[in-house]
Amino acid sequence: MLEARSVRARLIVDREHYDYLVKEAIEKARFSVWIATANVKEMMVEAPIGTTARARGKYLSILDSFDALTKRGVDVRLLHAGLPSRAFREALGKRKRLVKSLMMRRCPRVHLKLIAIDGRILYLGSANFTGAGLGAKGEGRRNFEVGIVTDDDVMLDAVQARFDTIWSGRECRTCKLRSVCPKPLDTPVLAKHNQTVRKRMT
Repeated sequence: MLEARSVRARLIVDREHYDYLVKEAIEKARFSVWIATANVKEMMVEAPIGTTARARGKYLSILDSFDALTKRGVDVRLLHAGLPSRAFREALGKRKRLVKSLMMRRCPRVHLKLIAIDGRILYLGSANFTGAGLGAKGEGRRNFEVGIVTDDDVMLDAVQARFDTIWSGRECRTCKLRSVCPKPLDTPVLAKHNQTVRKRMT
């Protein structure tokens, strides 16, 4: 357990999740976007400023943002508990390149909600990775959510280490729910992939 210490943090509420996290921090990521969420649903976001789609008031899938990020070499990881919504799965299925580059792993015990960006921005809060959770829904339809954003390096290191422990399957061996898990993360194929990813990062 980390010792109690003072950290610099910013509170974000409701729509600010969308304005800051989705449209600002995630879209401008340079190296990595690690997301942990219980639920995953399709999310429609405003088209980028300066595009024809934006001028026409069009909304695009968050998967288009992920596609642009992975094309730039950003490491995008999505750790989730539930089966993604049908709309999300259908939208992803239409993006063949993204299917191969977006890393998604499912663990039924995941209930933490976090977003770590470039190892320098950390969100911890109540919001799942859904339109309603991250403020992409209209006024009066989005969830009531609160969270904090910090650049504290100690918290970032601790949270990313926890994420990686789950992601890499190191919790699977002693998990009491392994018998009902759809695909334990320490299965041979995933375990080999985990080793390859870790080698690339060192």
